[in-house]
Amino acid sequence: MPQSRRPRTAAGQEGQLKGRESIQRRELAVVGTLTSLSLTGLLSAVAIDAVHLRGVTDDSSFLLDMSYSINTQGLLLAGIIIGALGVLDDVTVTQAVTVEELAVANPGYTFRQLYRAAGRVGRAHIASVINTIILAYSGAALPLLLLFSIGDQDLGDVLRNPVLAQEIVRAVVGTLGLIAAVPITTALAALAATRRTPPSDPSVSARHRKHVNSLLDAAAHSHPVP
Repeated sequence: MPQSRRPRTAAGQEGQLKGRESIQRRELAVVGTLTSLSLTGLLSAVAIDAVHLRGVTDDSSFLLDMSYSINTQGLLLAGIIIGALGVLDDVTVTQAVTVEELAVANPGYTFRQLYRAAGRVGRAHIASVINTIILAYSGAALPLLLLFSIGDQDLGDVLRNPVLAQEIVRAVVGTLGLIAAVPITTALAALAATRRTPPSDPSVSARHRKHVNSLLDAAAHSHPVP
């Protein structure tokens, strides 16, 4: 009987350890997301005020502004923040998991080593995400860009158009928020991993370590960042 209970106890402790690590991973991702989202909101507010955007670009926003006295600038700011939230969540969760896997595969890594290794993955991820964002905004604004091209307007007049200026602000501010999310979340996760108590069994599978390092090299070479 005592021997039959021992595996259950070990399995229960392992499950509790994985549960705590999962909770810590989510907490780090949430902190990184909120920090990057706050920076995105601040940059958005500054850009909206600097470019003098009113947030009135179509019939719906015009109706809200004139008939219901809705603050369309605040509505534009909320739209930028909500739009950036989904992509930020993806980036921060990926970075938190990457640092955790690196720490498991290389328990002797210092904070600096974890930060550099996870940063390479983050830069490759950000490169692909930024390309996706730019292409998505360009696709949504394609009829407008075509209209400007056919109209043969000057570049200055095109950039001063509130509709296009609003999309440019969305893309630039969202991109800056994403770029900031990688070092912030990586630093938080690496700091937590280096302060974590090492496991009782210090032996780590060489195959696991080689697999993680090969994934890092593949990610770095698939999306080279200058």
